[in-house]
Amino acid sequence: MLSVTDMFSIGIGPSSSHTVGPMRAACAFVTSLRDRGLLDATARVRVVLLGSLAQTGLGHGTDRAVLAGLEGKHPESVNPDDVLHDLDDCDRRGTVTLAGVHDVPFTRDDIEFNTWHTPRLHPNRMEFHALDERDHTVGSAVIYSIGGGFIAYEDELLRSRDADDSGHGNGRGTDDDVPFPFASAAQMLEMCDREQCTIADLVRRNERAFRPADDTRAMMTTIWRTMRDCVRNGCTSDEATLPGGLNVPRRAPALYRRLGNGDVDMFHDNVSRETSRETFHAHASDSEWVDLFALAVSEENAGGGRIVTAPTNGSAGIIPAVLHYYWWLTAGATMDGVYDFLLTATAIGYLFKRNASISGAEVGCQGEVGSACSMAAAGLCAALGGTPHQIENAAEIGIEHNLGLTCDPIGGLVQIPCIERNAMAANTAINAARMALLGDGSHIVSLDSAIRTMKETGRDMMSKYKETSEGGLAVNVTEC
Repeated sequence: MLSVTDMFSIGIGPSSSHTVGPMRAACAFVTSLRDRGLLDATARVRVVLLGSLAQTGLGHGTDRAVLAGLEGKHPESVNPDDVLHDLDDCDRRGTVTLAGVHDVPFTRDDIEFNTWHTPRLHPNRMEFHALDERDHTVGSAVIYSIGGGFIAYEDELLRSRDADDSGHGNGRGTDDDVPFPFASAAQMLEMCDREQCTIADLVRRNERAFRPADDTRAMMTTIWRTMRDCVRNGCTSDEATLPGGLNVPRRAPALYRRLGNGDVDMFHDNVSRETSRETFHAHASDSEWVDLFALAVSEENAGGGRIVTAPTNGSAGIIPAVLHYYWWLTAGATMDGVYDFLLTATAIGYLFKRNASISGAEVGCQGEVGSACSMAAAGLCAALGGTPHQIENAAEIGIEHNLGLTCDPIGGLVQIPCIERNAMAANTAINAARMALLGDGSHIVSLDSAIRTMKETGRDMMSKYKETSEGGLAVNVTEC
């Protein structure tokens, strides 16, 4: 089962699969060398990136993330500015400090982008090799970045494939570790009906198997504050354009000034939300504010800033935007509502990851933006008092209208069409929640059917539409 802190992990942009996952993988490799007493025997290291990581890794900063991981740095705590500059410094020095304690020769040429071999188990494959002074292997590992910042070793994926379990790398515990394990939305709803509880309550009880309830609340508070910080940073950035060469302008700062007209202040804890809500509504429509929230986060992600993976970096603007809509633009919003939102979204995200995928390289953008839209719709429906069946309906509406969505980033960057796509999906999620609340939760297409359809659609989708930048807008838009 997935914990809320697995689904919503704090990291850096621009990509959970291409930045956060590779950093965690590289860190795990050197940590294993250190723990086995093999660091001193290591004279150099080589890293090979394959599949989607090789195709679009430069645009996503994968090489920079790998270096940070080799140095023992973690996505949760690394300084984003260090990741941007450390590889250049490494080239000048000609060395890397493995796990922060052992210097070996290293330049960016020791990271190979292998674009001619296609991985079979998963599109995001990494090979790590530690060599001694005679170029004999000291240690090696094959690790995959499987979406949302999650990683899995090759033997784990092989076991998952043999067991026909698409939910590889599903968190910190097995079904036996929690009191209410569920493998489908139908099982989840049956448990809620039997226990006479909400989906958030169900997840909350499962979370107690991992840590005390107060600790979970504290962690969710940190997640929410990080999302708020990200919106603030995006709205107040003084950078004119995003990095990467496309010269995409940052729109959130100007939009924030125009919509707020100097009257809106949402970045201080002591701001009255009741008064601010009137000001928000006086200046712009709800959808315009939601556009701003989503653009702010997505631009921060594209700029390599600190974000919350929700459930991926490419879709990181959707859930914060909908949560900000709940917090600033709906009456009666509370921190308990925020917690119910996050817990409910975790349950829905787990179903996507377990029964399909949240990796754009595996199923296209329907697995990233589509999953996030579904999670946000369910979370908002829960925060607004929806029943479990209404919440499942909202989640199904959220994904149904994102089925078949391709991942075709121009230049291999998480910018076009990703940034605007987050804003569109955030508004779709709100509509899905509102539509579900108008009914009693009964509907024809189940969430389980929609998730199964997403998996099958992803399997049928050509690889050029799955985060390789070899098709779609990535090849048809040549002037930016």
